[in-house]
Amino acid sequence: MKKEIAPHLPYWSIVIPILTCFLYLGKPVEMSTMFLILLSFGLIGTILAAVHHAEVVALRIGEPLGTLVLAIAITTIEVALIVSLMLAGGEGTAFLARDTIFATEMIIMTGIVGGCLLIGGIKFKEQNYGLDGISAALTVLTAISVLTLILPNYTTSVEGPIYNNEQLIFVSFVSLILYGSFLLMQTVKHRDYFLPLDASDHEEVHEVAPTNWVGYISTFLLIIALALVVLVAKTLSPSIESGIDSIGAPKSVVGIIIACVVLLPEALSAIKAAINNRLQSSLNLAFGSALASIGLTIPAVALVSIFFNLDLTLGIDVKSTVLFILSLFILSLSLRTGKTTMIQGVVLLVVFLVYLFITIVP
Repeated sequence: MKKEIAPHLPYWSIVIPILTCFLYLGKPVEMSTMFLILLSFGLIGTILAAVHHAEVVALRIGEPLGTLVLAIAITTIEVALIVSLMLAGGEGTAFLARDTIFATEMIIMTGIVGGCLLIGGIKFKEQNYGLDGISAALTVLTAISVLTLILPNYTTSVEGPIYNNEQLIFVSFVSLILYGSFLLMQTVKHRDYFLPLDASDHEEVHEVAPTNWVGYISTFLLIIALALVVLVAKTLSPSIESGIDSIGAPKSVVGIIIACVVLLPEALSAIKAAINNRLQSSLNLAFGSALASIGLTIPAVALVSIFFNLDLTLGIDVKSTVLFILSLFILSLSLRTGKTTMIQGVVLLVVFLVYLFITIVP
């Protein structure tokens, strides 16, 4: 039995951006700690609202453009946070994009996927998913990740784990080709690979396309929310930097903070799907976010860095490389049969905890 529900605009998705806008416009010259906390909550709420409106717009225009709109909206948020901190300058900003993208991939591959597998395994003992689609996502993710985060350590045109401008443009172009190919497969050529195997056996909640009026309102609110994210992030960037310095944490913690903020909506949606025994939806969300993050953020940040002549270091260090390859290897083993249990989730979450610990205590 299928239930059809029409997308709506919850009050919070309208009120929170408006309140955040008033907070930003009324910010004092000397911002107190309480004001910064309120503005931070406003930023998180605005990001959640932006993603919600992007989902409504995506449903309105349909596939494959709908998926692309959602991916671009999320990438805009991530790029805005990265570029705001890069333009603010300071020590370690050349590594910020790398740290954020690496943190995003690790959080998704070990934290979000591990949490979904553990929760689903505990509640349902065993969950199923389509092997073909997930295998394709892992293949593309591995290729883009190695080309952007590991290969720069071994190029010799310039000293250090960086690409020169020509290499950066080429790798950005390759990333777009790989992500675009996956998007074409997921939304047009092989959509059935990403559908639940037992969709016909369960009650489905099917969202119908919103009305034109709802679509127009969401488009307007999406633009406002994305602009607010950029402005508020730029305002908070000095405080984030000084806060990290005051506790003596490594600069890479900034990347983890940005990644956590960006991935919050996807993480909540993926976990909710796992609780409802829809692991395929959880994995689609997780891998879709991972591929959009690295496949679209790298070209965007590369363009900004070249235009503003900013330093951009992409190659991760040996310790991070070991953890990254370990995560990809475990993930490939965990998702090779079409069935999962809680043990795969436990192992992935342990690797996630190791990543967090080693980052804070290097």
